[in-house]
Amino acid sequence: MELVERYVAAVQRELPESKRLEIGRELNANIMDQLDALKEQQGQLSEEDVAAALKQMGRPRTVAYQFVPPKALVAAEDMPMLKHTLYMVLGVLFVLQVIGATTHWLGSSDGNLIRFLLQLAAGFMADACFAFTAIVLSFAAINGTGHKLGHCPGKDWSPKDLPKADLGWQHINLSDIFTDLATCIFLLIVIWYPLWMNPAEFAARSVTFTDTALLMLQWFSPVIILSVMLSVWQLQRRIWNRKLLLSSIAINAAFAVFLVALAFSGPLLQAGPAELNSLFTLQQLEQGLTHGLLITACFPGYEVVRDLLRLKRLNSI
Repeated sequence: MELVERYVAAVQRELPESKRLEIGRELNANIMDQLDALKEQQGQLSEEDVAAALKQMGRPRTVAYQFVPPKALVAAEDMPMLKHTLYMVLGVLFVLQVIGATTHWLGSSDGNLIRFLLQLAAGFMADACFAFTAIVLSFAAINGTGHKLGHCPGKDWSPKDLPKADLGWQHINLSDIFTDLATCIFLLIVIWYPLWMNPAEFAARSVTFTDTALLMLQWFSPVIILSVMLSVWQLQRRIWNRKLLLSSIAINAAFAVFLVALAFSGPLLQAGPAELNSLFTLQQLEQGLTHGLLITACFPGYEVVRDLLRLKRLNSI
């Protein structure tokens, strides 16, 4: 029965060393019992008959997993916490990467937008890969000790403490929160960076904001800061309520009105000290920025209408 010995040895190689001998004996006995029963039905068994019986049992690794199921890298109870940790850490890393890439972009001499986006994407992917690996390995190490992060022994709970059932749209996605947060921080850096720009960096600029446009942007900064605070509030609550909806309506309405007013406020760009080396003229850049502002104003305008409808539904409950 060389095939049986080879099969049992292949199964044993997939098992923990401490259990190989015991399970090998049990498996060998089971196989021999099956072959004896088959021999009583068919008579003498050929090598092909033995091979067919072993094949019917399954691959050695599958049989080994039936005796000793593989241990998950992360326990099922810890998966919700793992996902939440990943979302939070990746969101924070994205915001930090936006800050670093924006500062580097504004301080560079060419101000290439494509290079800025590539640097932002490459930097975030590198940070995300490192964070993902570190977090998963940390959870795996904790799981290896037998502890369950998702289980809190000794902590009593009551169904009365559960939050009220919410509508589907009331849940606030983390991706939306961190996207808004990164956008607001990007705007604040772009608006206030000229204040601490040194003369050498300013001399390398071929296009700058006009004084009127820059002043309007700086006066609007408190609203952007309020939007940052709203994102932090959303991160804390994670459920739309009346106060959050009213705050979101007010801030988005202010954004929509300001973007339209900025688009029609006159020249937004002016020639800088350096020569303009671009595929577009200053007038074309001005027109593109104006149209971009008007298109961008549609997004907060849409959110105002959306949140008004949500507020109406919430008040009718």
